[in-house]
Amino acid sequence: MTEKQKEKLKAEIERTEQLKEYERTYEKYNFICGIDEAGRGPLAGPVVAGAVILPKDCDILYINDSKKLSEKKRNELYEIITKKAVSWAVGIVEQDVIDEINILQATYEAMRQAINKLTVQPDILLNDAVTIPDVKIKQVPIIKGDAKSISIGAASIIAKVTRDRIMQDYDKIYPQYEFGKHKGYGTKVHTSVIKEIGPCPIHRKTFIKKIVESTDKENSI
Repeated sequence: MTEKQKEKLKAEIERTEQLKEYERTYEKYNFICGIDEAGRGPLAGPVVAGAVILPKDCDILYINDSKKLSEKKRNELYEIITKKAVSWAVGIVEQDVIDEINILQATYEAMRQAINKLTVQPDILLNDAVTIPDVKIKQVPIIKGDAKSISIGAASIIAKVTRDRIMQDYDKIYPQYEFGKHKGYGTKVHTSVIKEIGPCPIHRKTFIKKIVESTDKENSI
């Protein structure tokens, strides 16, 4: 290992230790669970929540807010986290339920699902920004928690990778929408395809309502 590599590794170890600040604050709790979601903003597909309980002596490096990591790095970390975690789970709420109860309530539901699927009961939840209704476990909402807590960062990676893989599967079913590229987010390419050929079954009707309405108006002129 070169001196430069050693310095980079040292810096990453220090950064990771800083990410454990909240975990140290609540170290009296045996099982600290990070909670985060992926997919609140897209026009299509489910919202996915991740729940991760890391071991107290967690030595995983490079965990961060999933949006700050490359797809390759997220996939690498997903494999490591799922192997080393004390317990991990995901909750998935599909687009029809999102349309029915709204995205915020669907996000809460996905988070509750993830918590309930864990094989170990958490003693405390570190959440990315939100307080989840109808959960009796102690909760600590942390603004931008996926970049401040190693547990929430791990949950964000699990949620993001899971959802991206779901959208890649949908890409094979509905290739004309190119879900594999934009994962359902409202890119120019995505919205233009919706305007051209209309929505497909995995589109969130409440999210694309304005796009469809504007297309209908243009066609009626």
